[in-house]
Amino acid sequence: MTASDSRRYDVVIVGGGHNALVAAAYLSRAGRRVVVIERTDAVGGAAVSERPWPGVDARLSRYSYLVSLLPQKIIADLGLSVDLRRRRYSSYTPDPADPSRGILIDTQDAEATAASFARTLGDTDEAARFAAFVERLAPLGRAVFPTMTEPLPTADEVRERVGDDELFSAVTERPLGDLLRTSLESDLARGIALTDGLIGTFASSDDPSLAQNRCFLYHVIGGETGHWDVPVGGMGAVTAELERAAREAGAQIVTGVEVISISPDGDVHTMTDRSEVFHGDLVLSGVGRVVLDRLLAAGGAATTGADEPEGAQVKVNMLLSRLPRLRDESVTPEAAFSGTFHVNETMTQLDAAHAAASGGLIPEPLPVEIYCHSLTDPSILGEELRASGAQTLTMFGLQVPHRLIDDTDPVAAGARLLAAAQASLDSVLAEPLRDCIFVAPDGRLCIEARTTSDLERSLNMVGGDIFHGALSWPWLTAAASTPAERWGVATPHSRVLLCGSSAQRGGAVSGIGGQNAAMAVLEILGG
Repeated sequence: MTASDSRRYDVVIVGGGHNALVAAAYLSRAGRRVVVIERTDAVGGAAVSERPWPGVDARLSRYSYLVSLLPQKIIADLGLSVDLRRRRYSSYTPDPADPSRGILIDTQDAEATAASFARTLGDTDEAARFAAFVERLAPLGRAVFPTMTEPLPTADEVRERVGDDELFSAVTERPLGDLLRTSLESDLARGIALTDGLIGTFASSDDPSLAQNRCFLYHVIGGETGHWDVPVGGMGAVTAELERAAREAGAQIVTGVEVISISPDGDVHTMTDRSEVFHGDLVLSGVGRVVLDRLLAAGGAATTGADEPEGAQVKVNMLLSRLPRLRDESVTPEAAFSGTFHVNETMTQLDAAHAAASGGLIPEPLPVEIYCHSLTDPSILGEELRASGAQTLTMFGLQVPHRLIDDTDPVAAGARLLAAAQASLDSVLAEPLRDCIFVAPDGRLCIEARTTSDLERSLNMVGGDIFHGALSWPWLTAAASTPAERWGVATPHSRVLLCGSSAQRGGAVSGIGGQNAAMAVLEILGG
């Protein structure tokens, strides 16, 4: 088959995730003819809002849930109307040994934060050490984040911009555990910091691969500050704006169409009711590298050689009739749950959980962190739910590698993980979580677990890896000679580029992979 004239484009984008929409919007605004081909019936990938329970007016960010890495530059360039709200409370962390006390980090009240540290740890200096640690990391955000929408800098250029050789070496050359032990004294404070290195990443604090370091870096540089914000209207509002920008710029978006192969010369073969070929001068891949490899192999082309990825998380979505009571009577549930609520996440517990999961066991207790989006953005709930005092709750379990999901019975494995997550949270509550879960009109409890198996099945994320593969350092490690290499979107084929989370600076809801791919395309095609 050959592509008809009506199926010829400057750029064909495979996959309709948020990065693909960013690339489509940029390229269409530059006058390029662009088509986005999406397998499912709607665009957005993991950055969507859904109503999981029939008859319940609650729109949850079912997969991705917070925003930090989406640059203001992309928002301004594409004319997006996106409202990202800062949370006053950074985190609350009850002491697993005595949940009647916990650390509440209040970004607007340093004295209250210090008192919380002292009350929980019996150490009047740890709050100062923690604040100094956060301040010491600040140059990373100021130095690295502005480069994320520019051609890749070299490692030496970034090191110079950071201006702290010891810090740069500590983050990029030695396991994160070393930095945490030299910066903080308490197991609890070290755990609060370590969690930023373990979101969707299966590693210990001293993992020699430094996977935890790379994840940590991406978390602390977002927006130059490392703050993670709540998107008003849920993740679906972000995707809706990106889709609007792409369509208004002239991009064609095709949904419900399965891509079955990609050839190096730009032919993208699809199969729905009939076979079709979309031809592009360039092809952008918004799917994971392993999925791209399968499509290239089907097209008779050399693959990228990507390793099989492995996600490491379970996400529990729920609607509560009210927030549960805490054992710590010095903190209100509204304050504790409005930031990141850390449960059983001391550094020792996180490393022990990694060891247990490495041995094929579900960690006990399971480290989890919790977010209540509706406290920051009540608009995701219908008027009646808001008036009743209902709240959403998202629980994110760490150190849960895909290998723990039994392919023969993933539903049962998901139920076991859900039970483990509930038990972990119950250990720090003054009442069972179950007593607070909202009951849908059909009698079902409004709670669901989304495992790595669910991500693989519903979103084609191989291994349930939310990053589409291992995160990379956001700088050049070898000389770049082509636009695709300079922007971190190259594959072995000059006409096939990456534009999603698999791109060198991909990962999380950022749009960076899409923006970088668009810049490389415009260099290649001109414009």
